[in-house]
Amino acid sequence: AGRSAYGLWLERNLRHAELVRADSLGGATEQFIQQKLDALAGLKPGLLADLDKLPGARIIEGKFSSVQQAIGTGKRNTAGAAYLNEFVEEAKRSGVVARLIERHKVRGLSVAPPA
Repeated sequence: AGRSAYGLWLERNLRHAELVRADSLGGATEQFIQQKLDALAGLKPGLLADLDKLPGARIIEGKFSSVQQAIGTGKRNTAGAAYLNEFVEEAKRSGVVARLIERHKVRGLSVAPPA
């Protein structure tokens, strides 16, 4: 969809296929169905949610890229950076991130390993 990170990766790495872009993931799914395209790339939670619209479709195991979320602060804010780093690591270590993923029933996400 659009200029997504995975779309840019595919653009640079596809050699034996044509990349067809859409304005959004929803638009990409509709385009995939209407044009009877061979493959649909997207963020895994969205693809899992769209499986109902795609009888006979499957999600291929593994991944060709991943989205790594980040948090940051200004370069001079060393105390803030240290706090944010500890906050993120504690949120992962304590299970907060995993519980939020589970509570919101988001399929296809995982907790990043410790830094």
